[in-house]
Amino acid sequence: MARSRYLRVHDLPFPAQHDIRSTSDNVEKLERFLKQYDIVKEVTTTIGQGAPRFMLTYGPEKQYDAYGQMIIRVENREDVITIISKIREFAAQNELDGQLKIKRMEIGPSTDAKIEARFSGPDPVVLRQLAQEAKSILTKDDGAHSIRDDWRERSKVLQPVFNEQKARRLGISKTDLDQLLLTSVSGKTVGLYRDGTKMLPIVARSPEAERYSVENLQDLQVFSPVLNVYVPASQIVDSFEVVWEDSLIMRRDRKRTITVMADHDVIGNETPAKLFARVKANIEAIELPQGYTMEWGGEYESSTDAQKAIFGSLPIGYLSMFMITVLLFNSVRKPLVIWSTVPLAIIGVTAGLVVFQAPFSFMALLGLLSLSGMLIKNGIVLMDQINLEVDSGKDPYQAVFDSGVSRVRPVSMAAITTILGMIPLLFDVFFKSMAVTIMFGLGFATILTLIVIPVVYCLAFKIKAPKHA
Repeated sequence: MARSRYLRVHDLPFPAQHDIRSTSDNVEKLERFLKQYDIVKEVTTTIGQGAPRFMLTYGPEKQYDAYGQMIIRVENREDVITIISKIREFAAQNELDGQLKIKRMEIGPSTDAKIEARFSGPDPVVLRQLAQEAKSILTKDDGAHSIRDDWRERSKVLQPVFNEQKARRLGISKTDLDQLLLTSVSGKTVGLYRDGTKMLPIVARSPEAERYSVENLQDLQVFSPVLNVYVPASQIVDSFEVVWEDSLIMRRDRKRTITVMADHDVIGNETPAKLFARVKANIEAIELPQGYTMEWGGEYESSTDAQKAIFGSLPIGYLSMFMITVLLFNSVRKPLVIWSTVPLAIIGVTAGLVVFQAPFSFMALLGLLSLSGMLIKNGIVLMDQINLEVDSGKDPYQAVFDSGVSRVRPVSMAAITTILGMIPLLFDVFFKSMAVTIMFGLGFATILTLIVIPVVYCLAFKIKAPKHA
């Protein structure tokens, strides 16, 4: 995947009920730390939600008080590795090691994480157990980083034990108690304040020191229609229990689904595909209770979907190209000779990707597929010349030889101009792998085409060299 000069640090690890002001203070510490380095050109910070969608491949986070995100721009792409190392040092010193999610901004199809395993089922407790098993497997692999799930940590809450019998005698419902607690803790809008052109809400709620005290909550007054007076909440609440609950439950296709996510080391040379290959079998071996399912997401899913879309219509395109060559030469053997050169491009493609250390990404796949048409064109030029030489009355062997020599210049010039046209794309992070694929695949295949087509033609039509040759 193409990489840019932008780095995204997100999912800053604050408790689920962390106050947004405290979140802002903690994020500001990291921001001040980064701004002391000259290679950091810009730092954009968002608190409580993701940034606006400034590029197609970026998906902003929903509103969440405990969420913080920083988008960092550095001087050069090489500086990204340096800044990542500095951030990890800061995280280790501030007990955040392994919790900050560091991700390079990518130009091209992107996912929340490179490795994603989705568990679906009815019971949140069982889903968390399955997710924990998957995270344990990923933790044992040194190549897995930023291991997490999308349900976040459970949050600790005070839960009132509502006495329905006492409440019924007082004419108080559970809804009345809920509204009372909501007003006391979260607040209730009681009016609006006009500040110039802005309308600011006036919210009434208990002082901060009294919001989460059990004694103060028990003394809250709730109106009793039966007695026509306010009574303390302690008369309808037996006690307050401290419980842990899922503050966020995600669903997919209307089913509870927890997604375990992990990324590869962004400063290493290992690809996500290698990490996925190591953990795939172990995670799939997790025993699932009846009614629960597991499926893969992340880069594996996006790559599979993209390849299905391409390869679904690919046979039609290749069949059409083959039929055109058959109609062009009114023969089957000659098109087969031409098509025999197409696999030769793989030699050059492999060498090019290795030399430039470029991944075989989706764009590289498109480049490889587009090579077919270019190589077929070169083959048609050479085959047409062979036909002209044979029709002129030349000896078949001599006709093949002369055609190969005479077509060296036009075939080579066509390939060279295409290769030169790809050079500017080598400096583009998104199209680099496609440019390398076309340049090296076309260059190697063109040279081999001028040799292979005459040889295969002679074999297909049983042409032998004259004895005096």
